[in-house]
Amino acid sequence: MTSENHGTVKGDSEMVMSPTGSSSQASPLTPSTSKPIQELPDELIQAGWAKCWSKRENRPYYFNRFTNQSLWEMPVLGQHDVISDPLGLNAAPATGEGAGDPGLGNGQRKRRPSEEAIQGGPNSFKRPRVEIPVTPTTPTIPISPSTPGAKPWNSTSDDKQGQPSTPAPAPYRPSVIYWDLDVQTNAVIKERAPYDYLPPHPEIELQRAQLTTKLRQHYHELCSQREGIEPPRESFNRWLLERKVVDKGVDPLLPSECDPAVSPSMFREVMNDIPIRLSRIKYKEEARKLLFKYAEAAKKMIESRNATPDSRKVVKWNVEDTMNWLRRDHSASKEDYMDRLEHLRKQCGPHVTAVAKDSVEGICSKIYHISTEYVRRIRQAHVNLLKECNIAVDGAESTEMQDRLVYCYPVRLSVPSPPQPRVELHFENDIACLRYKGEMVKVNRGHFNKLELLYRYSCIDDPRFEKFLSRVWCLIKRYQVMFGSGVNEGTGLQGALPVPVFEALNKQFGVSFECFASPLNCYFKQFCSAFPDIDGFFGSRGPFLSFSPVSGSFEANPPFCEELMDAMVTHFEDLLEKSSEPLSFIIFVPEWRDPPTPALTRMENSRFRRHQMTVPAFEHEYRSGSQHICKREEMYYKAIHGTAVIFLQNNAGFAKWEPTTERIQEVLAAYKISGRSLSSPGPSSASAGDKDSKPGHERSASLDTPGSRDNSSPVDKTAPEVANI
Repeated sequence: MTSENHGTVKGDSEMVMSPTGSSSQASPLTPSTSKPIQELPDELIQAGWAKCWSKRENRPYYFNRFTNQSLWEMPVLGQHDVISDPLGLNAAPATGEGAGDPGLGNGQRKRRPSEEAIQGGPNSFKRPRVEIPVTPTTPTIPISPSTPGAKPWNSTSDDKQGQPSTPAPAPYRPSVIYWDLDVQTNAVIKERAPYDYLPPHPEIELQRAQLTTKLRQHYHELCSQREGIEPPRESFNRWLLERKVVDKGVDPLLPSECDPAVSPSMFREVMNDIPIRLSRIKYKEEARKLLFKYAEAAKKMIESRNATPDSRKVVKWNVEDTMNWLRRDHSASKEDYMDRLEHLRKQCGPHVTAVAKDSVEGICSKIYHISTEYVRRIRQAHVNLLKECNIAVDGAESTEMQDRLVYCYPVRLSVPSPPQPRVELHFENDIACLRYKGEMVKVNRGHFNKLELLYRYSCIDDPRFEKFLSRVWCLIKRYQVMFGSGVNEGTGLQGALPVPVFEALNKQFGVSFECFASPLNCYFKQFCSAFPDIDGFFGSRGPFLSFSPVSGSFEANPPFCEELMDAMVTHFEDLLEKSSEPLSFIIFVPEWRDPPTPALTRMENSRFRRHQMTVPAFEHEYRSGSQHICKREEMYYKAIHGTAVIFLQNNAGFAKWEPTTERIQEVLAAYKISGRSLSSPGPSSASAGDKDSKPGHERSASLDTPGSRDNSSPVDKTAPEVANI
């Protein structure tokens, strides 16, 4: 059977059953009442079984995508495992042998309690949890969102109907579950129109990936050629985030309509590494060498640039004074060298900044305008592809929305999706590998199954799962491109809270929604994320800055980009000001105090702040941002910075979810439920990454200078790859 073409695993359209559901982009507000016909019992489908057609034998057979087992006859439900139970002691009695309860007809037998637990659905094998009642108190009763009863993407058209519903063997179970997709939303919004983003397609996503990689290379070359430095770590990723706060362009990833063209984030980070990058210092000799290198670089820059005579004089005098001190004082300590470096930066910094300003602004402007050109190319190729499929882009009918309150629902697109090309799928142990035109993306089996569940819950235009694999490929490729190609690069954008903390937030404060997440790292099935065009098929409610809830309880930890965090606080306060319904935001941000970030200061001074606490450094953990592909032992690592937890609530939200002492203690206790058996010291422990982390007991050379406050990357303030909780 190994040579058979398992069409259902590959996602062939001719091998997939056509269900009765409609694929139109209808309003997602009316709950679905018709259940599609299941040609195999739900239990068999959940256990991974599908009916396929053997071209060689010209007859049907049954294939299990979890175990790769093939059978000519329909699998016997409840059949014992000859390996784990060779004598069949735990096997179910065969139908018709009198072993069943005489009160049960149609060949059914009594179910064990464990089997009934399996019947709860593909997500029912998690630990018990406390349900939070969804009772919005809005005057108009919100309408429940539709959860289409879509067929599993691997069922086939040859499956027989009307099979008796009987227990199945346990489905594939990941060893640890990092999500709870059963939690229902309590987030209420006003009905909104579909987004006008163009639907994703692997061909366009591949072009976007190639151009984004090329843009990163341009950035590297400009920094090297014009300033003689390497691009600051993660600065390109934070540039993407900061630009999207102000961008009004049409591309979901690359900016094209921003004002101003010069990014404050990129300018700040590049300027901070001029004339050289100052890393964290451990030993005296390192401090001495760094002081010498900085003095030499400052002198060289001021002599080679168009500086004023006064600037040349000040820098030259301070550099010579430092050189004389280095030659004369051989008994200085590390602290002495660091003090001299700080003094030199304060004296020379403004003059170095002045001569480098035009050049650095040129780098930022050049990258932005190249990005604008790339967006134009991508857009044109995308429109041409849709026209070839007879899909009008500009002629899409606008949907008239009613002014009513609804429970939040996934993003919908106004432009229909074109036919998707074939994406190949195979498994290498516990890794799902998806390939399109030689470009392979990978995700572990547990997260692949999670994406399948999210797709089933959220997608309404693909009931046969014909586009599932291509959309998964686009999703993973998009985040892979946003992260970058460096080791551990960008994964901090997807760091997450430990599972026990999410459980405590849900139990104590009714939290059912994440303001900054992705389909790969979300805990709840309702969340906001960066890319509505692709993430919406997997449950995203769109970017948070364009999401306006009327009521609900939310968890938020944005990527550590100052401009994004500041815009987040503004959005929070606007929402809390406008709504009289229960509204609560629990925000997790790094406790940066030297200097404090504007977002943290604003939240601490907000009139909506109800409570604030700090989780100390080294006493709590994060889940890895690369959790969808990393090893189990690398899933958790300790944070080397404190985390500030701030509760912003309006009056109704405070009355409903008051942060009482008992509730706060439950959340803090959840942090202490350590995952050390799964955790590692994290990126902060890597010797190669020492220069990018900043523990409190070591002194850093990243000092504040005029005009360059907080120029260091967030990984210099926190553990590398710790960001979006």
